Amino acid sequence: MTRFGYTLMTEQSGPKDLVRYAVGAEQIGFDFEVCSDHYSPWLTSQGHAPYAWSVLGAVAHATERVDLATYVTAPIQRYHPAVVAQKAATLQLLSDGRFLLGLGSGENLNEHVTGEGWPPIDQRQDMLREAAQIIRELLTGDLVTWDGDYFRVDSARIWDAPEGGVPIGIAVSGEKSINRFAELADHLISTEPDKAIVEAWDAAKGGTSRKIGQVPVSWGPDRDEALERAHDQFRWFAGGWAVNADLPTPAGFEGASRFVRKEDVSEQIPCGPDLEAVVEAVRTYWEAGYTDIALVQVGDALQQRFLDEAAGPLLQLLRDAAPRG
Repeated sequence: MTRFGYTLMTEQSGPKDLVRYAVGAEQIGFDFEVCSDHYSPWLTSQGHAPYAWSVLGAVAHATERVDLATYVTAPIQRYHPAVVAQKAATLQLLSDGRFLLGLGSGENLNEHVTGEGWPPIDQRQDMLREAAQIIRELLTGDLVTWDGDYFRVDSARIWDAPEGGVPIGIAVSGEKSINRFAELADHLISTEPDKAIVEAWDAAKGGTSRKIGQVPVSWGPDRDEALERAHDQFRWFAGGWAVNADLPTPAGFEGASRFVRKEDVSEQIPCGPDLEAVVEAVRTYWEAGYTDIALVQVGDALQQRFLDEAAGPLLQLLRDAAPRG
């Protein structure tokens, strides 16, 4: 059965609003909620970047049913993997076992703030692999000492380690990253509705893991206004992750996306009141084999109205159309 989620987009909403939206999304019937983990918004017009782990702690306390996940945390620079393991263990206890730790190799936008420079992609992937190994060992509750290529851990133990640990999803983009990370991850995270990625992952994992994707939508009663909002706040999306991973600041994204047209945005993001258009956009993910698909409502301005007016009927349409097996 396909599961549908709601995205707590830290780049476009403040912390109290995010907790309020999380509660509303659970009440409406979303199956899970994912939270971005950013130090900066993509574009200045988005205007927010609260600390994701504080938000998730509050959400864990304020909700009862929905699964929660980071989408995604980078344990390679801004956070040491030993600290990520402790945060994940604590959140798993606060949420009574509803948390999934989503990991990825990160973006320069969020990691450059530590002043350590931005490593090339192969090094970032190597760092992520080593970090995931450390996190897995620490989540057992055992004493861990580690002296690796990129990280050191000296006699560390997670004292409040949840029984059964914390499930880990890792963001991958192709065969090379699947081969590198499948053994360290319980679940797949990816950004493209690419059936080949899902099939390669299932071949590596045996087909039993969750495959988690994300789809942006700009719902609103007026299509022109919805498109304007998507272009204003989400045109960075058109650059693709190969570009998005390396730009360092919102100003850089402003410059890189200055020639992205509204029609370019509308080709990637359904805009306006047509819920069937959203269903068709999401359909590409379940047809590619994704089991869990999170929606991103673009912009804060209509977030509450989206939850009040559109989310319930949209969930019904999605569940009627999606595979049930």
